[in-house]
Amino acid sequence: MPLSTRPSARRRFEDLISVGPAILRDFQLLGVRNMTQLARANPRELYKKLCRVTGSRQDICVQDVFAAAVAQARNPRLPAEQCVWWYWSRRRKAQSGKS
Repeated sequence: MPLSTRPSARRRFEDLISVGPAILRDFQLLGVRNMTQLARANPRELYKKLCRVTGSRQDICVQDVFAAAVAQARNPRLPAEQCVWWYWSRRRKAQSGKS
């Protein structure tokens, strides 16, 4: 894995843009304990698992926050505009044909 995309052991979830206390709790529920696990995760699968674990459908924007977090875990030098959840929300909506 190239250095620029290698997850850093020193980085913490709290350092990621768009990740707040609620998402930190979600990571705990999902068993995501470190940056390497997060970098290997699929945001959509994390979202679906969270819905199963909590027994309720979560706001779809949670998936967008997961996407922002995973992207940052994979690439510590991710452009700032891709670190915010609404970037991923626009992408998800464009891919599904919804606005």
